[in-house]
Amino acid sequence: MPATRTWLKTPLAIFTANDHDARGGLVIEGGRISELVPLGQRPAQPCEQVFDAREHVVLPGLINTHHHFYQTLTRAWAPVVNQPLFPWLKTLYPVWARLTPKSLALASEVALAELLLSGCTTAADHHYLFPQGLEEAIDVQIEAVRKLGMRAMLTRGSMSLGEAEGGLPPQQTVQQGEVILEDSRRLIRSYHQRGAGATIQIALAPCSPFSVTPEIMRASAEMADELDVRLHTHLAETLDEEAFCLQRFGLRTVDYLDSVGWLGPRTWLAHGIHFEADEIARLGAAGTGICHCPSSNMRLASGICPTVALEEAGAPIGLGVDGSASNDASNLILETRQALYLQRLRYGAEAITPQRVLGWATRGSARLLGRDDIGSLAVGKQADLALFRLDELRFSGSHDPLSALLLCGADRADRVMVGGHWRVIEGQVQGLDLQGLIADHRQAAQRLVG
Repeated sequence: MPATRTWLKTPLAIFTANDHDARGGLVIEGGRISELVPLGQRPAQPCEQVFDAREHVVLPGLINTHHHFYQTLTRAWAPVVNQPLFPWLKTLYPVWARLTPKSLALASEVALAELLLSGCTTAADHHYLFPQGLEEAIDVQIEAVRKLGMRAMLTRGSMSLGEAEGGLPPQQTVQQGEVILEDSRRLIRSYHQRGAGATIQIALAPCSPFSVTPEIMRASAEMADELDVRLHTHLAETLDEEAFCLQRFGLRTVDYLDSVGWLGPRTWLAHGIHFEADEIARLGAAGTGICHCPSSNMRLASGICPTVALEEAGAPIGLGVDGSASNDASNLILETRQALYLQRLRYGAEAITPQRVLGWATRGSARLLGRDDIGSLAVGKQADLALFRLDELRFSGSHDPLSALLLCGADRADRVMVGGHWRVIEGQVQGLDLQGLIADHRQAAQRLVG
């Protein structure tokens, strides 16, 4: 039976992330984009279904490249509201160590639902906490992703350098190297999908220089090369981290990354703030990607990522909301707006346009995850779309729809499609009891910090 052809007809505005003309809309067939329709034209072949998009701004599905789903349970927690990264972590680690499979499932569903409602169709999560009883944390997250009908890059994080060995995390949150590597191999073998249209992928993600040993960094790089998966970690987020690397390893962060075999195109880094000019050049030459997390960087007063310098050097740039204990949201369209404003402080209004930052949230983020089937609108790409209406009071009087999306502060998509299936319709996640989820999640959050 032939696939149904659906024409998303004549949108109010459309951002393809590749300069293709699709002002007449898109044709969706078999979960992919089968045709871009230029302005004033009709599809080349008849379509069984037509969706009138005249009141919608259409984007490729946004792609979140760094998150910590579990942190939705510790949003705006008073003891850490005014702390920078290292004391913030030291205070929160013992709380997070009390995570259970049920609380993680609720936290993940909340994070994914919030992302989906903001127009995000693919999410990368960095989970590195595996206390006793939570050894199968990634399996729990996979079920949440499947329930929401999204795509995800779930990274098997790790912490192996506890306080007793001079690291930052408490001992109850660290694992032995052989346990980490065995579980990493299991997850890749069990869940990692390859090729166009993949919904679940696995990457390896030792947490940070101050929480894992060089041995785990090297072993993870070797496994990633052997099994052809990607690598992810936090790097150069704060000056405290730089000082830690100099004291413990005698190396700056990029030198350390190179010393453990991570400087290459397989790797993408969260934050990437404190780089010197020669380090930016090395990252660009290596094709190592950087996930910019503007809200978290501002919340923790960490600094401003040198996005333009990195991009001009050859390093792909994507966006991430980071954890909901340092954002404190999981809203990717608002994160894109934040990137626009924060980066204008560094590079000026002319250099940082709405189109540029939307490119980071779509095409750039896809590059960080090693994917060429999502992140832009073109024939053959996956039909992952985010549609926004501009009929609220905040948009009244706006003239350029694409700019209004960010400048006037859109925060919720009207419709979201993943692989040709509507997952959000009229601002509602399909099949999700949102109020019930919120009630259960609030109770879990109170139990965790109580």
